[in-house]
Amino acid sequence: MSGELAEVGIRLLDARLAGWGFPCWGSDAAAGLDLHACLEAPLDLAPQGAPALVPAGFCVLIRDPAWCGLVLPRSGRGHRDGLVLGNGTGVIDADYEGPLLISAWNRNPSGAPIRVVPGERIAQLVFTRAARPRLVVEAAGPAGTGRGARGFGSSGR
Repeated sequence: MSGELAEVGIRLLDARLAGWGFPCWGSDAAAGLDLHACLEAPLDLAPQGAPALVPAGFCVLIRDPAWCGLVLPRSGRGHRDGLVLGNGTGVIDADYEGPLLISAWNRNPSGAPIRVVPGERIAQLVFTRAARPRLVVEAAGPAGTGRGARGFGSSGR
């Protein structure tokens, strides 16, 4: 495969997606494909409660190992209301063809629950290259730059 992603398959699992406008990008230059909450009823996420897996209603078929998908929160809802992903970022490997699920979490320490309604756009899917360098196991020894032993913040800046 060339490394240039020409086509990704979509297998629809929820017929309501077409009525909600899926699949589409929010604008001509948008990087993320909007993901809809394919719920049967509204879902209330308690402040800092357990995350919930929300079906996106489709399977994505990337197939090219030079590419992967990243599930990211939508910036407005995350900043304004605290609706983020329970796993930070979801990675969709090229060989995963199962249902796409969104780990939704209310990051707020207190306050009202966040309500997610059926059809709401709650996350986005971004496609990106996946580098797979050849890994070489080297003999143990001191780090060559002098920064390896000090760990986090090792540059001193």
